[in-house]
Amino acid sequence: MKKFPLFLLSFFLFVTPSLGIQTKDGTVYFAQPPRLVKAVTTRSDTYVWGATYYFTLNLLPDAGVALKQVTIRKTEGPDNIRYNPKKVIAFEGTHRDKGQELIVEEVAIDKKTNTISVILNPPVPPGKTFTIGLRPVRTPRYGGIYLFGVTAFPVGEKPYGYFLGYGRLHFYDGSDSYD
Repeated sequence: MKKFPLFLLSFFLFVTPSLGIQTKDGTVYFAQPPRLVKAVTTRSDTYVWGATYYFTLNLLPDAGVALKQVTIRKTEGPDNIRYNPKKVIAFEGTHRDKGQELIVEEVAIDKKTNTISVILNPPVPPGKTFTIGLRPVRTPRYGGIYLFGVTAFPVGEKPYGYFLGYGRLHFYDGSDSYD
């Protein structure tokens, strides 16, 4: 039996990227799903202009495949939120440490399900922390806790969406401070 040179083995272990998982039917999965790191708003008062909701995700180095799409769905809170699809942004890093801008190829809004879908092109490669910024027309009219379910999709013709958890934003009714 021939011995495989150790330096070649280590080259393949450290240089060859891991691959995502693809099933027989063509469904693509992350080898290691991304993580929802944080959700934050720049304005926590109710019914004000100029807020941005930031959702930061970490696509781990061993994800195996790039991330193409993120959906964010408001699942709890007393008011519906209208977004300005032309003002959705994405960038590497966090809301406090903005890096290189990522290209938002498409934004789709489903008003019935309170879901906004953001497609990035090129897709985000493994090993990156990145943030998506949503601009509501205004913050909600009613104060309270709002939960946003975040789902990430890898590249591929049949991507499997991983639910990453809930981003929690708290809005305060401005009239409470005048009592």
